[in-house]
Parts: sequence; structure tokens; C-alpha cells
Amino acid sequence: MIRALALLALAGFILLPLAQAVILSLTATLPTGTVAEGSLGLMNYRNVLATPELRAAMVNSFVYVVLNVALCLAIALPAAYALARFRFTGDRHFLMAILVFRVTPPVVLSLPIFILFSRFGLVNSPVGIALVHCLFNLPVAIWILESFIRAVPREFDETAWLDGHSGPSFFFRHLIPQIAPGIGVAAFFCFIFSWVEVVFARILTVTGGKPITMAIQAMFGFQIDIGKVMAMTCLSLVPGVAMIWFVRRHLARGFTLRA
Repeated sequence: MIRALALLALAGFILLPLAQAVILSLTATLPTGTVAEGSLGLMNYRNVLATPELRAAMVNSFVYVVLNVALCLAIALPAAYALARFRFTGDRHFLMAILVFRVTPPVVLSLPIFILFSRFGLVNSPVGIALVHCLFNLPVAIWILESFIRAVPREFDETAWLDGHSGPSFFFRHLIPQIAPGIGVAAFFCFIFSWVEVVFARILTVTGGKPITMAIQAMFGFQIDIGKVMAMTCLSLVPGVAMIWFVRRHLARGFTLRA
């Protein structure tokens, strides 16, 4: 009984801010000509979807997050396989070094990255944000996938080679299905880290290409429409919930295998 009450209290503590955000997103917090203050409805969501800048921010966020996850997985898979299957001088130190790079504060590298990206025309572009996020998410993806590939016996690889499979055939038809939980975990973390990151999103989107995080921040001013802000916030949660839903099985199995 005490355990159930404790879990209920914890769930209420966690969900209370979300519930308040949803209620505010359905409430008119600023009076207009046709809607009175305090009215309930979907007017805030309609206002968000009718604003070109906010729609563009949603598209920008979706583009750079998808690019980031795709690039991280495409590079991390062969890198993790090489670290898991081959031995070379300093292999363990190399894996630790790239993890140390991940914990480097982003603000330390903000100025050099801005100067470099401005020379290549990647400022104010979702592609630029995707590339810089890939730099920080790639070490995590390699570390996760390396441990999953290491758990697969070497005999699995040798059997595939003896059956005449080429490199791409082995990867796509044998290895990837075998480590699908690890790919789900890596994709989940790359998505979350990229979706909520604000440092490089602020620095690399000066005049255009702003993601959802910067669009929400720009909505705060002298007169704030809290209902509209909360509507935009709730819409920003939808892709994350969808991501968890699609990879939920791989995610649960992946965390179980890691444990």
C-alpha cells in the first residue's frame, strides 16, 4: 500500500507540469476580438499552425534531427564494428577519448564551430546544426553499438563470410537485425540529445533555420501569450513521444541487454 502511494505521488509529481502545460495550451490567455480570456478550445494550436515562422521551425527541427540520427548511425555502425572486432594499439584509449569529447561543454567549441561553418555557408541552415550535433552524438552512438556488437559471438560473422555474404549483405541482412535493440537505443539517445539542444541552435541560427527550441524562446517578449507558448511546447513533445513509441520494443530490450 505504501509503495503504491509512493509511486502514485511520484507519478503525480512528474506529470503535474505536463498536465498544467496541456491545460494552458487549451486556454485563451490573451483576449482577442472573437475569443474571451479564459476560454477553452484549440485556438492556440490553430494560431501556432497558422504562423509561418513556427511551422518553419517545426520543419527545421525535423530535418536536422533526422539528418543527425541518420548520419550518426551510418558512421557509428562500421566504426563500432571495427572497435569490437579488431585489435590495434590504443583501441580502448581511442574509445575513451571520443567519450571524453562528448562531455566537453558545447559552449567551449561554439566560437570555432561558428567561424568554420560560416566559411562553408552552413550558418542558418538545418544541415549545419545536424553536422555539429553529429559531432557530439557520434561518440555515444559508437559506444552503445560497440557494446552490442561485442556481445555477438565472432562465430556469427565467420558463418556469414563462409556462406558467401559480402560486406553490405552481412551488415544489412545479418548484423543489423541481430543488434536492432542497440540501434534503437542509439537512435533514441541521438534523437533526444539533438532535439533538446539549444547552445548550437542559438549560435548557428542567427537569422534563419531556427528550430523549435529557438522559436519557443522567441515567443517570450513584452506581452507573452502563454497559451500559445504552451501549445507550441506540447507540439514539440509529439515527435519525441512518437520516437519512443516506434522504438519502444527495441528500447526496452536494449536497456535489458545492457543491464
